[in-house]
Amino acid sequence: MKPYDIENRREREYDIDEIFIRRWSPRSLSSDMSEKELMSLFEAARWSPSSSNGQPWRFLYAKNGSDEWSLFYELLDDFNKIWCKNAAYLIVLLSRKNFEQNEIGEEIRDPHHSFGAGSAWMSLALQARIKEWIAHAMAGFDVSAARRILKIPESYHIDCMIAVGKQGEIENSIPERMRNSEKPNERKKTDEIVRKGKFPEEEWK
Repeated sequence: MKPYDIENRREREYDIDEIFIRRWSPRSLSSDMSEKELMSLFEAARWSPSSSNGQPWRFLYAKNGSDEWSLFYELLDDFNKIWCKNAAYLIVLLSRKNFEQNEIGEEIRDPHHSFGAGSAWMSLALQARIKEWIAHAMAGFDVSAARRILKIPESYHIDCMIAVGKQGEIENSIPERMRNSEKPNERKKTDEIVRKGKFPEEEWK
């Protein structure tokens, strides 16, 4: 069984494109993906919006089976290693803390660098879903080790890791204990996250 065959329909409260409710983060991955296919995800990310068009996002990646793979894979926590072993690629998403054009002379910080990286991640994730591929972002990895092992300078923030691949058969790609949770999560209702006017102190404590 593949994840998108599961009968779990998300209900839209308002009229939006189906891609937003079809995007989720399965763990049942297949490593059958070419680098050309991967590059199409980075191409989608390339066109993301950013503050002053600074484009602070940067991507480092490793292909499953390559010389670099173990460097990336060993950064993951034990839980993520269980299912990421079947990913086609592991990616580290970075964001540049300062605007590039201001490095000669006074450096000017980009306070929204991670916001820009987040927009690039969402573009990548939506493009993956359009293709019926998987892009699963993770916080469960050793950030300090990533900086040291991948030689990432302090001028870059490490935002997340991403596992990418084609969708795999659930029975063959994840342990039995993970299979019951291999379905899209629900979301808060719109009226729980949106308010007109001032901050609702009592509700958003």
